[in-house]
Amino acid sequence: MQVPASFDYRRATSVAEALELLRRYGEEARVVAGGHSLLPMMKLRLAGPELLVDINDLHELDHIELVGDELRVGALTRHRTLLESPLVGRYFPIVHDAEKVIADPPVRNRGTIGGSLCQADPSEDLSAVCGALHARVVIRGEGGERVVPMADFHQGPYETAVGVGEMLVQVRIPVLPGAGSAYEKVERKSGDWAVAAAGVALTLREGRIADAGVGLAAVGAGALNLDAVQELLNGGEPSEALYEEAALLASANCSPVTDGRGSAEYKRHLAGELTRRALRRSVARARTAQGTTGEA
Repeated sequence: MQVPASFDYRRATSVAEALELLRRYGEEARVVAGGHSLLPMMKLRLAGPELLVDINDLHELDHIELVGDELRVGALTRHRTLLESPLVGRYFPIVHDAEKVIADPPVRNRGTIGGSLCQADPSEDLSAVCGALHARVVIRGEGGERVVPMADFHQGPYETAVGVGEMLVQVRIPVLPGAGSAYEKVERKSGDWAVAAAGVALTLREGRIADAGVGLAAVGAGALNLDAVQELLNGGEPSEALYEEAALLASANCSPVTDGRGSAEYKRHLAGELTRRALRRSVARARTAQGTTGEA
């Protein structure tokens, strides 16, 4: 039986109290909400915080709202809430694509978007989704709030820009007119971690791709924003030739490793093929959003 090392537990009643506890205990404190990532690591003694700060009562962090040209999602928002949100589905079908294949219902009922992003696991689905959407995250600390682009939020595997005494409080996603997005994932069995996955978000202007975002999961760190692919797509006219070129670039700009889920060569192939498929669906959805054609 795997048992974590002893730790103290406090259930915060306000964000201010949570921040005070995080400041007081410093690097020895960790935030817990769903706990599906942190608690297994504690049982394996890969993490050994002295204090867990439970934020499940901080309802102000559980919200989805449209503010101006941004969708703002509280860090405590559950996977299930995202999946069932018509607002999220209307503007960001990529989120629903991903949520349908994240783990299983018990995990989706308790896991949160904040916990997923803060785990900074290169195989995590919502990180690739938020990377493709060019989301920004709001980090709050004693000195106030700062807004960090997703491209700068993950600083390496299991490392984020959240500092000592700080916590992630919100995710902001830009709402772009006529946008389309999609997420494609290959897994060994339902609910498993991805063998590889790709997320694409884009808009169409005068028939050409603009504001392209491409993020990959499970093919090594540093693939949440594939700059080379995005630069290729922006200004390009959607076509199978462009999708093929983007797929080749995606394969070349990731760093998978061989493990029980497949060889590095196979995962690199998937990175390209899934990017191609996500591109097709994103363009189709963008055209649907603009009322020019239907989507399969």
